[in-house]
Amino acid sequence: MDVPSITVPQADLGAAYRAQQPAIDAAVGRVLASGWYILGGECAAFEREYAAWNRQKRAVGCANGTDALMLILRGLGIGPGMTVATVSHTAVATVAAIEMVGATPLLLDIDPDTYTMDPDELLAVLDDPPPGLPPIRAVIPVHLYGHPCDLLPMLAACRAAGVAVIEDCAQAHGARLDGTMVGCFGDAAAYSLYPTKNLGALGDAGVLTTDDEALADRIAAIRQYGWKRRYLSDSVGVNSRLDEMQAAILRARLPLLDAGNARRREIAAAYDAALAGGPIAAPVRRPNVEHVYHQYVVRSAAREELAVRLRAQGIATAIHYPAAVHQQEAYLGRVPLGPAACAETELATREVLSLPIFPELTDAQVEAVCAALRAEAR
Repeated sequence: MDVPSITVPQADLGAAYRAQQPAIDAAVGRVLASGWYILGGECAAFEREYAAWNRQKRAVGCANGTDALMLILRGLGIGPGMTVATVSHTAVATVAAIEMVGATPLLLDIDPDTYTMDPDELLAVLDDPPPGLPPIRAVIPVHLYGHPCDLLPMLAACRAAGVAVIEDCAQAHGARLDGTMVGCFGDAAAYSLYPTKNLGALGDAGVLTTDDEALADRIAAIRQYGWKRRYLSDSVGVNSRLDEMQAAILRARLPLLDAGNARRREIAAAYDAALAGGPIAAPVRRPNVEHVYHQYVVRSAAREELAVRLRAQGIATAIHYPAAVHQQEAYLGRVPLGPAACAETELATREVLSLPIFPELTDAQVEAVCAALRAEAR
């Protein structure tokens, strides 16, 4: 059996480190020399720099993206006796964060083209909530795969209903809607900084942003035991701190994020061209958005066969996500669904396939993927 001459991984964290190694090594050395490892100057500087990059007044670093959502919910007073609407086609972290604060998740369906929350279903449940649920007090739209949600009608409906909007931007660092960066529309936004993200640490990390100074102050206290003064808890809090090592690494990587997103769009354009006219559905991009392609997700009714053929040519793929949240054993039959019963979500889980996409892909690797896609289109 012939061995493929080019191997194309679906992701390559080693390549990302090597591309930025001098700056990352210098950042690590700076922290080691400082002797301060938790919530110090590096974290404070990253928070300022990330807030400025994201055009928000405040950023608060924390342990991970799940905690970022949880902290926002807690900061807004969302908890038991309240419902939070989100989607089932997402990383389970979105729903886990809702349950961490004791609220009830309500899982809505997706728009089949963009895999993001169906605004019509959200408007329907805000107008006529499902019986037997606590009142809806917050909505978490997920900007999935790097494509912004159809957020504007959802925002208007939530504002009219007095419902908070928390943007899940875990996969959308730098994506734009009508020229404005996501994370700037709702009450607050949560970002995962997991190593595979468009902006990734070399371990777990997260950050949240908001223009609400009072909310940011409450969350900053909650993330460290409710402290405003050391060792004195003014409120009940948790331990969800961004360590100095990860903050320093993120500071080194943040200036390169926009260029990395541009490279992702360049690769996506090449894939789009290779798929044109063929049976595999390329990602849909609405005309008023700037996609950042955290994942390049194609769609095929014969997904498994396609993945096998690509692997035979040295091209790795992944599935994001093979089961919706409500289909997983931990949630099966106990989490309420919206009126559409997540029908489009369930179809998507059977057909989506993520191709290799990260800034460090070489032109030769991109061409290898394109050649395989062109062959599929014939």
